[in-house]
Amino acid sequence: MILDQLSQLEGAGNYNILPIVNVEGSSNVEDIDIPNTLPILATRDAVLFPGTVLPVTIGRQKSLKLIKTLYKGTKIIATFTQKNVKVEEPDFEDLYNIGVAAKIIKIIELPDGTLSALLQGIHRISLKEILSREPYLVGIVENLPEVRAKEDDNYNDYVADSIKDAALTIIKMSPNIPQELSFAIKNIEGFEFLINFIAANMEFEKISDKIKILSESNPTERGMRLLELLQKQIEFIKLKNDIQQKVKSEMDQQQREYYLNNQLKTIQEELGMGAGSQDSEKLRERAAKKKWPAKVAAAFNKELSKLEKMVSSSPDYSVQLNYLEFMLDLPWDETTLDNLSLSNAQEVLDKDHYGLDKVKERIIEYLAVLKLKGDMNSPMLCLYGPPGVGKTSLGKSIAKALGRKYGRISLGGMHDESEIRGHRKTYIGAMPGRIIQALIRCKSSNPVFVLDEIDKIGNDFKGDPASALLEVLDPEQNSHFHDNYIDIDYDLSNVLFIATANSLSTISQPLLDRMEVIDISGYIQEEKVEIARKHLLPKQLQENGFEKSEISFTKQALAKIIDSYTRESGVRELDKKIAKVLRKIARIKATAEKPVPT
Repeated sequence: MILDQLSQLEGAGNYNILPIVNVEGSSNVEDIDIPNTLPILATRDAVLFPGTVLPVTIGRQKSLKLIKTLYKGTKIIATFTQKNVKVEEPDFEDLYNIGVAAKIIKIIELPDGTLSALLQGIHRISLKEILSREPYLVGIVENLPEVRAKEDDNYNDYVADSIKDAALTIIKMSPNIPQELSFAIKNIEGFEFLINFIAANMEFEKISDKIKILSESNPTERGMRLLELLQKQIEFIKLKNDIQQKVKSEMDQQQREYYLNNQLKTIQEELGMGAGSQDSEKLRERAAKKKWPAKVAAAFNKELSKLEKMVSSSPDYSVQLNYLEFMLDLPWDETTLDNLSLSNAQEVLDKDHYGLDKVKERIIEYLAVLKLKGDMNSPMLCLYGPPGVGKTSLGKSIAKALGRKYGRISLGGMHDESEIRGHRKTYIGAMPGRIIQALIRCKSSNPVFVLDEIDKIGNDFKGDPASALLEVLDPEQNSHFHDNYIDIDYDLSNVLFIATANSLSTISQPLLDRMEVIDISGYIQEEKVEIARKHLLPKQLQENGFEKSEISFTKQALAKIIDSYTRESGVRELDKKIAKVLRKIARIKATAEKPVPT
């Protein structure tokens, strides 16, 4: 009968029932004398109990030698469980010191060179010392005393019934445990063997839990400890089953949605709407990563729903798709960290611009107010002066000093109000205004924008762009700037606007009232000489292919160029004259050089 069970165990899967029948010829295994010195078989994740039978697979060379040698002789060995299953050569400290003396009932050689052995537990023993390690472990063991359970003890009967009920409950709740195990448990009569059999067959969280049961000599205490572990196992299985049920329900819902989505996708492809579903999915993924106000998110989802209902071949589809992409490209809450260090701002301005002390002082004061207030609700700066004095580059230096993104919007010749406010998205070729487009290019909602040539705005039947700029530049209104294309209010209060103008006479009075004018009248000769030495000359040397050490201009030469060949407040013409001189020198140098043979 044991052999039949062993043959079944070879293909039984992950969970094996330990046989409970007595082995022929060894019904009274407890009468077998246990020697003090026994060969030791180290087991992994398996604990043998007295009276139970344990099938084990033998793969290690030392264990193979032990089983083959002892099977031909006394067949009595000591089994101890490893503390760490990864240890290949266990020693005394790697084994639990409580184990069971066992008898080798049967061995079967498997095709892969391993053995399958059937062991029957005899008596509890403890490991005292390792005598030898070759060809296998041999140690000194000691029989542990056993306390017999009293017959006709009602308390033990109650404990046994509770253990059976708990074990049967676990079997019923665990689909991976064979139901045949419940019939075996119901037919067990002995109290001690019931504990050993159930402890050997149940799976606990830790292998040390079984060792604790095996270590207990009093059967009643052993039964109570087993009952406690069984109750914990019931709670664990309940929780595990609840989780699995929830996961299964979610998986069923996901599979249902997947099936319906596939059907919907097929229908959309038949109707020419397949590309639309792909576009909407990509847009939805991008929207999930955006940090924007709830009002904007609601508007986006509403427009996305419209897109999903459209046929991709429809003319309105591309209009709606472009609109949603513009909404996603806008930096709603994406800002850069301001550097409000006034010393850093002063250093950057001095490095990039020579002179203009009054202008720099006003800019530093402006930044100081921003630092104290923490917002941009202050009049916009307007840098006023003749061409070439560095108005636009001053705006770039301010952005650099603040650590902000820089954008330039050229207003010269603009005469269409839609250039500022944008077009209605329903029109063919509709686009947002230049303010919104510049924000998208900067990818930041707090850049520095230079509104260049604000004095050269025109107007005609298409509207007055200067009037549209009133909302942009007014600190009381630009927190709710409305672009016709986006059709959602956008907060421009964090944007630092700096305008440039050559003349104030052509700027409308309402627009001029919203700006603080800083006059940049021009440079004197000494300042132009220093600007040429520090800025213009190094730039032109690089652009004309010269090293800095090759050519140098004296201050007298630069002064001569300024007095005789330039008549301007700025330095733009001076830059051209220096470039002209360098080009003549480059021509002379190129002519003097010998031609390179080809």
